[in-house]
Amino acid sequence: MKSRIRYLTTLAAVLLTVLAAAPAADAALPRSFRWSSSGVLISPKSDATHDIAGIKDPTVVYSGGKYHVFASTANAAGYNLVYLNFSDWSQAGSATQYYLDKTAIGPGYRAAPQVFYFAPQKKWYLVYQNGNAAYSTNSDIADPNGWSAPKNFYGAMPDIIQQNIGSGYWVDMWVICDSANCYLFSSDDNGHLYRSQTTLANFPNGFTNTVIAMQDSDKYQLFEAGNVYKIAGRNQYLLLVEAIGSDGRRWFRSWTSSSIAGTWKPLAATEGNPFARANNVTFPAGQWTKDISHGEMIRSGNDQTLPINPYRLQYLYQGKDPDAGGDYNSLPWRLGLLTQTNSNC
Repeated sequence: MKSRIRYLTTLAAVLLTVLAAAPAADAALPRSFRWSSSGVLISPKSDATHDIAGIKDPTVVYSGGKYHVFASTANAAGYNLVYLNFSDWSQAGSATQYYLDKTAIGPGYRAAPQVFYFAPQKKWYLVYQNGNAAYSTNSDIADPNGWSAPKNFYGAMPDIIQQNIGSGYWVDMWVICDSANCYLFSSDDNGHLYRSQTTLANFPNGFTNTVIAMQDSDKYQLFEAGNVYKIAGRNQYLLLVEAIGSDGRRWFRSWTSSSIAGTWKPLAATEGNPFARANNVTFPAGQWTKDISHGEMIRSGNDQTLPINPYRLQYLYQGKDPDAGGDYNSLPWRLGLLTQTNSNC
């Protein structure tokens, strides 16, 4: 009997130790973040018909044993899109780059892509800006020639955006869905984050009820490049928005909410406590950028719910030579990968 009591006492002590060491349910995302950055992983590859200055605004999914990356290409003449895939990040720099202006997506202004698999239709969607909010579809993400011609989500810029955009630009469209609805976010470079809504069954049609989801009197504090993700296994969403800091450098603020259309509560949202900024990123191979700019989280799934694993986050982002200047479209943006170093597990 004493032996059994000792065994049960020991087992209870072990269980208590395990429970104490386990992260609390609300501690999946820390209140502050630390990151380590790779060096430059992806640079533009010009050819006879594409003289590219920068590669930027990446979106990425993992499917079929490969990372699939879409990004904007930029030069003084404007923007278009590029696609590449690889099995490991060490191969990213040598991967073939496919220019999507040679596909049905066509030439002209296309930028800031987002890619996801819309499971109800068994189709891949590539969302991007073309002066409106546009999309193309594909049955095979690995086939760069399989994308359909652009279609617009809206007949015209929604009235509420026209009324608030001022001297800004309508940019950075972002789609995320829950079990009932799909939401389309966009920014205006003037301190406003917008959200439109349609039903899951009606997607990609019917986006209405455009509202201001968030705003800031200082436009640089809520500038552009909004991302929204579902925290896998939790009733929680993460919102990231790019800001321009007091030093003129790009960085990211973050908020959380229990619903896509809900109230967003600040998580790491100040220059002193940013989601990702030069002051909370280390560069083991040397600091090649002071800007942590427009990018995409590495997701734990590729469907329209945009799930991310809250442990050891990774974020593919654009950065540039700190000394670079001149024409904005000609800036030498390159892509690197952040890996969280202060995960809760």
